[in-house]
Amino acid sequence: MPKYESAVRRAPRGKEPSPEPLTTHAELLGGAVARAGFDYYLMARFPRGDSVGFADNQIACNWPQELVEHYSSSDVFHCSRLVSALKYTNMPVFCEGGGFASAAANHESRALTGWFMDRGLRTTFAFSLHDAALRHYIFAFSGKRAKLSDRESMELVYGAMQILHAFARDLDDGDGPAEQLSKREIECLRWSAAGKSSEEIAIILDLSSHTVASYLKSAMRKLDSVNRMQAVARAFRYRLI
Repeated sequence: MPKYESAVRRAPRGKEPSPEPLTTHAELLGGAVARAGFDYYLMARFPRGDSVGFADNQIACNWPQELVEHYSSSDVFHCSRLVSALKYTNMPVFCEGGGFASAAANHESRALTGWFMDRGLRTTFAFSLHDAALRHYIFAFSGKRAKLSDRESMELVYGAMQILHAFARDLDDGDGPAEQLSKREIECLRWSAAGKSSEEIAIILDLSSHTVASYLKSAMRKLDSVNRMQAVARAFRYRLI
C-alpha cells in the first residue's frame, strides 16, 4: 500500500500559508480514487451548526465544475442521505443513486440525483474521519463501480487516514505561539483555567502574587492575548494545557 508523505512546502511563521496543501492532497486523493476503481473524490469538512453549505466545507474535489456550482447552490449537503447516514455511524457507507441528494421523495431530490447520475457519480463509498485536533471530515469516492470488498474498503479508509494525517499536519504547521512559554507560565495558565485567582496560584506554586502576575502577563504577550481568559483559550487551542 502506498505511503502518503507530505510534499508541501511549509510557509515561514508569520507568512501566509501556501495554497499547495490543497493541490498536493488533491493529487494524493486522485491516486487513491484511481486505485480503488472510482472516478471522483470529495474531501470536505463535516457540516456543523455554523457552517452547513457545500461550498463552505469543500476542501478537495474533482467533480465536474458545473456539478460543483449546481450542488453549491442547492443547500442540501448538510441534510443529504450520505451526511445523514454518517451522523449515526463510524463505519463506511455505500450509496447507490442519490447519496448527495436529500432523503425527501420530491421532484427537487430526483432532479438533483439525475445531475449526479448523468455525470457518472452513480455509486458512492463514503466515511468520516477525525484528525488529531478532533476536526471532523468526510471522504467520498464516487463512480460506477460495484460495492467494495472488505479488503478494498480497509485499504481505501487507511489510505484516506494517511492523507488526512499529512493534510492536518500541514494545516497546523506553525499554528502555535511565536515564542515558547516557560514551564512556570504554563503552570500559571493551567491553574487560571481551573478558576484560581493570582493569589491562590501564588499559594499553590509557593510564589509571590507579583511573580504570578508577571508570569501571566508574559504568557498573555506570547499568546498575543488581551486578557487572561483569551490566553487560556489559546493555550487550550495550542494544546499547551
